[in-house]
Amino acid sequence: MPATKPPYPSEFRAEAVRLVRESGKKLQQIAADLGVSEASLRKWVRQAEIDAGQRPGLTTAEREELNRLRRENRILREEREILKKAAAFFAQESRRNPVMVFRFVEQEKVHHPVATLCRVLGVSTSGYYAWRQRGVSKRFLEDAALGQRIRLIHAGSRGTYGAPRIHAELRLAYGVRCGRKRVARLMRAMGLAGVHRHRTRGITRRDPRRPVYPDRLHREFVPDAPNRVWVADLTQHRTEEGWLYLATVVDAFSRAVVGWAMGDRPVAELVVDAVTMAVRRRRPGPGLIHHSDHGAQYTSLAFTRRLEALGIAGSMGSVGDALDNAVAESFYATLQTELLDRQTWASRDQLRIAIFEYVEGFYNRRRRHSALGYLSPYEYEERWKQERKVQLQEGVVA
Repeated sequence: MPATKPPYPSEFRAEAVRLVRESGKKLQQIAADLGVSEASLRKWVRQAEIDAGQRPGLTTAEREELNRLRRENRILREEREILKKAAAFFAQESRRNPVMVFRFVEQEKVHHPVATLCRVLGVSTSGYYAWRQRGVSKRFLEDAALGQRIRLIHAGSRGTYGAPRIHAELRLAYGVRCGRKRVARLMRAMGLAGVHRHRTRGITRRDPRRPVYPDRLHREFVPDAPNRVWVADLTQHRTEEGWLYLATVVDAFSRAVVGWAMGDRPVAELVVDAVTMAVRRRRPGPGLIHHSDHGAQYTSLAFTRRLEALGIAGSMGSVGDALDNAVAESFYATLQTELLDRQTWASRDQLRIAIFEYVEGFYNRRRRHSALGYLSPYEYEERWKQERKVQLQEGVVA
């Protein structure tokens, strides 16, 4: 273990410097005679010259004062960190309960010395060790194991899941039965939180010269099967090199994003490309409805002709009412909260890659959706297919 004090006392260093100055011997010879390194001896000589005012720099007294202040600052930072963690840990518990304090010490002793934790929290170290000898409770061990799993789920969700979705993941993916309030308490103790939704900003601009479709849904976004109702919208987000525009098509049945397109201009080709991708991926049957707002891209001649060629019935809600396209708006609000607003984007390519990874790697396949019983869109569709298969075998449906 390295020494915590300088290996040579100040008197030794002072005499060594005096020897260099007055003996007439070379510094290399003196270092060898004294058994110290040449670098150390040169350092001592330079420091002596600084202390004598012969060269600029911090004097020995100033260095000692600086080191003292640094030590005090380090202690204060550590105490502040302990108190911050303790505030979250004790959010739902009484600080007067010494057992909870000891549990916190047990949890944080890998990060801070036990004596420091006990001093900051106002308990005795002897009390902590006496509690530890009595044994940790079963509940504490279960909380520790559950907390570790919660931390992994939170990280796997890209830091987006709050207590409801983590509770669902524990129940559905791991078969863990526990209360949602317990999950919330442990998340607070670990300083974990989900992201919260903000109102998104749309770019709808109606072209009065273009025809519009009737509203075929009237806010009934609950089809009984996939590929019956698709909802679409266009959004934008700023990067340091300019705006990136995103057009999406979402299946209202499972909330899966089935088509998308991105570009640096809000042109009709984006919405055309998005619905074209959706058709190629899903191969929908007859009777499909495509619902959107009155944006100029959706009333464009290129888009209306594309829908007609695909045999898809167009539908539009009223102008300026987000509820008439609520499913599409909901997806963009989620995207904004869980991805777009969490950092700044240096380029369109950077954001384009992030959106692709979020949509295809996380949202469709893994993200638990509250409207789907906390299943992911693809899981929800797969469960529907299995149930449909059983119904067909049993003759329940034609």
